[in-house]
Amino acid sequence: MTRIRVALVDDQALFRAGIRMLVSSQPDLEFAGEAGDGRQAIELAATERPDVILMDIRMPVMDGIESTMAILAAADRRGQTPPRVIVLTTFDLDEAAARAIRGGASGFVLKDADPEFLLAAIRTVHAGNAVIAASATRDLFEHFSGASRRPEKPASFATLTARERDIFAHAAKGLSNAEIAASEFLSEATVKTHISRVLGKLGLRDRVQLVVFAFEHGLVD
Repeated sequence: MTRIRVALVDDQALFRAGIRMLVSSQPDLEFAGEAGDGRQAIELAATERPDVILMDIRMPVMDGIESTMAILAAADRRGQTPPRVIVLTTFDLDEAAARAIRGGASGFVLKDADPEFLLAAIRTVHAGNAVIAASATRDLFEHFSGASRRPEKPASFATLTARERDIFAHAAKGLSNAEIAASEFLSEATVKTHISRVLGKLGLRDRVQLVVFAFEHGLVD
């Protein structure tokens, strides 16, 4: 079994110790290292190439937003598969979390979340078949995106087929591959293929970027 390599970035040593123990206790996860600030995180991502990074937002030296953007940009420059970044925040309506997701993070989790929820979030973003806490993500962008919404449909949206638009609409509401498959009477493999094509045509990194794209362009209620 190939284990999911998880790295942690947080400036609190006690918090890091707890998360390290939690991740290391799981047979399908491997702890890939830790860093105390965003600049160290860039070095950690380059040397260890984790699959998933748990990234605190507010840290000294460099914050989690800037670090996330730098890590993803570096992976793109090298032609590497970028890590999935899960932002760790202390409250659910955090503008910094919204900015981090716009910068490429794959979702956010509250620092006081149940341990099982955090573990599920790691597995979810790695699999890429659902959005972490979809309703909370939509609430986050509804709260902070009012003035920045652009209700016109981008030219790239017109390149989607009718079937792809149906899949897009379901995914934009945060439905998982299994839920979309049941709704559209398709196999999960077919849904996964459609999602990949939609992301490619729209130039989006992952499903949470699709949710943000749909919300900001007024493409979903």
